[in-house]
Amino acid sequence: MASLRPTAFQSLIRNRTPFVRSQQRRWAQVHDIRFLATHRDPNQVLDRYRSKLHQKAQQEGHESVESLKAAHQEKIDQLRREASTVLTPEPPSPSATSRPPAPPTPRPSPKAQAAQASESTGIKPLSSYVDVEKIRDLPPKEIEALWRLRHASNSHSICAVIPLETYQRIVSAARQNPQFILPLPRMQSEGQTAETAEAADANTGADIHFLQWAFHPPASAPTAINSHISTIIFTQLAAYKLHGAYAQPHTTITHHLDLADDKGLVLMHGQVMPDSGVSTTEATWLASCVQRFYDFGGQASGRKGELLRMFTQGDAEGFKLDELMAEAEKL
Repeated sequence: MASLRPTAFQSLIRNRTPFVRSQQRRWAQVHDIRFLATHRDPNQVLDRYRSKLHQKAQQEGHESVESLKAAHQEKIDQLRREASTVLTPEPPSPSATSRPPAPPTPRPSPKAQAAQASESTGIKPLSSYVDVEKIRDLPPKEIEALWRLRHASNSHSICAVIPLETYQRIVSAARQNPQFILPLPRMQSEGQTAETAEAADANTGADIHFLQWAFHPPASAPTAINSHISTIIFTQLAAYKLHGAYAQPHTTITHHLDLADDKGLVLMHGQVMPDSGVSTTEATWLASCVQRFYDFGGQASGRKGELLRMFTQGDAEGFKLDELMAEAEKL
């Protein structure tokens, strides 16, 4: 490496020689023309035009050039200000600019709140199905009858009315166990898809479906105690294994709590996707299984609750699919 240094240094010197020769001479200077034009000695200008200024002073009745200058001092200052170059000031920062306080934003109406929640979550509020304010004054039995009548004509819809206490027990377990699998007894049907057939377990004779809970902001009455919206989506387990989060759910269940505080009712609505390989009857079976395994204070107080906890904890030895099927069939 030491023998290469002189050679590299010499090469560097040779390469720099033309550059040094092409540089401008050391005594050459660059001047700002604006400075030369606007910053000359004022005495030189005054001596050059003294005779004309003296003549002008005599015409206007002044004794000397100084008195003429004093008489026109205001005009001279104005011309100097106009001729001078003023730097453009930087715009003030937004924080430094004084702005008037913004007027208070009016609170949106319950219908507007429901529309905003629907746009953000993609979930239809309860007001899109019934007139909430009108049915609020009805007895619980009539509300339940109207709710079932509202969805009776839709062949892909399921509905139910859940007591608030039961729902609260289910939701308490759902927050700790947001995912689970449920068996669906295999039913030979023409609409069965290939993914449904692959999901069937040969030993138990059931199709396995994957469910996920989700909790959303309220559609209305955000200050109420029970104001959230919860959803459950059901997906065929084979489709979920293949597509993951992009798997298309076949059933979506929504719980509306608009009447929970004053009526003690939770209105449930489920929508079954057409041509998904799952009928409305089968979706109703899966929805009923949710209460069987998540109502820890009721139907899920025994082995059903244990299976749910073991699934969440990943206990592969304790969780048995045949036991899951047997417990699902128990009423």
